[in-house]
Amino acid sequence: MAQDNAVAQAPATGANAMAPPDSRRWLALVVIMIAQLMVVLDATVVNVALPHAQSALDISNANRQWIVTAYTLTFGGFLLLGGRIADYFGRKRTFLIGLVGFALASALGGFAVNQGMLFGARALQGAFGALLAPAALSLLTVTFTEPRERAKAFGVFGAISGGGAAIGLISGGLLTEYASWRWCLFVNVPIAVIALLAAIPIVHESKAQGNTRYDIPGAILATLGLVALVYGFTEAAKPHGASTNGWAAPLTISMLVAAAVLLTGFVYWESRVKNPLLPLRVVLDRNRGNSFLIATLVGAGLLGMFLFMTFYLQQTQHYSPLKTGVAYLPFSGGIIVSAGIAATLLPRVGPRILMTIGGVLALGSMLYLTQLDVGSSYATAILPAFIAMSLGLGLLFVPVSATALSGVANHDAGVASAMVNTTQQVGGSIGTALLNTIFTTTLATYIASHGPSPASQVNGAIHGYNVAFTVSAALFGVAAILSLLFIRRPADMVAEDGTPIENREQMAVGV
Repeated sequence: MAQDNAVAQAPATGANAMAPPDSRRWLALVVIMIAQLMVVLDATVVNVALPHAQSALDISNANRQWIVTAYTLTFGGFLLLGGRIADYFGRKRTFLIGLVGFALASALGGFAVNQGMLFGARALQGAFGALLAPAALSLLTVTFTEPRERAKAFGVFGAISGGGAAIGLISGGLLTEYASWRWCLFVNVPIAVIALLAAIPIVHESKAQGNTRYDIPGAILATLGLVALVYGFTEAAKPHGASTNGWAAPLTISMLVAAAVLLTGFVYWESRVKNPLLPLRVVLDRNRGNSFLIATLVGAGLLGMFLFMTFYLQQTQHYSPLKTGVAYLPFSGGIIVSAGIAATLLPRVGPRILMTIGGVLALGSMLYLTQLDVGSSYATAILPAFIAMSLGLGLLFVPVSATALSGVANHDAGVASAMVNTTQQVGGSIGTALLNTIFTTTLATYIASHGPSPASQVNGAIHGYNVAFTVSAALFGVAAILSLLFIRRPADMVAEDGTPIENREQMAVGV
């Protein structure tokens, strides 16, 4: 097998895990996390600036969503291809190209003079992000091979991935309020320059050896299928009243059917081709397959919290963008703390217990938020849920990433890393569409039964938020159940004293 012969310049995973560790691996972690933070921040920092960008460039209400979806379409669509490019072309090389391209696309968007220029820049950001994100995570995978050190590295990754979204809201509020909406894009340039200059001497190159031919038909099928899927869910989430609105809209149905056909064709092709873009061994492993599924559910459920809590705070509680960002600070801090705890406990207790507890905490926090009303207090009705949610997500993010990438051969590190990002991206898109559709339908039903008064609008919105939070809770509940029933200790994860963790897990849960 090609992957059995895979040897990289940097330490490898699996069979090659005995290679000497990189002496500058912790400095490399800092550089990689700077780049990861930039990608994560960009998912939310621009959201706060949307009204100002719309006004400045005279963008219609129907088209403003493209500021977000132009990015998510290319990012989600090209991730698998980006992962394979990282494996074959070189992970460091791909990482550096992604950094430069992302910075240039950000600058182009900051200088945008019309909506087309801004939408195009956001699409370019997504394309280069699809190179950068899997390259960063696969570099992390091949750099840290010792179980305890890998757990710590994934702890940092989990903290950045989870807390970065909330930090983006704070940064977007500060930049928009005290500088300009354009700085929500310009800010990526100095971050990318710092990461680039540090990565050149510190990060080691690694690439797959053996069979490195690109699966062009697979890349086309996967990319078009994922783009169609994200686009279909984007169309489903549009406000009611537009001609292409909703799940029943012809364009939505066409895109989702096309996605199903293309992705089914992709799976069939990958099972037959000699050099697959996504080797099915990567996803058919029970641990990895369930980790990818859990990542999808968590991504969808998390959007339920971010999306509707932001609406609730700004439209119901009348918070400013900056105050909204500050309100998320405990959420960011909680993820950082719990990710550190998860990184410490992972080599000792294994992923199943942490992921199950994390899912239950997230489930409980979403159920707590279903009690919100117009006059709810932040200190008593929101803050406890934020704390519980952040602790739960930290316990989820770290073991999910570590388990999804444990035991992956060096040859497949990039594409497995891309799958982690792809599932989160697809989950977020599904969550946005599903929950926004549920909210708008619930609101319309409430107003129809109570009459179109201002009070009905406010109370109907609250009712819609609570229903959406209930669905988010269900998503986290399913993630907790999957974690408990199907996640086991990866073969390359042992406790600090060398005892197999699965034995301890079995004693802990009585199986």
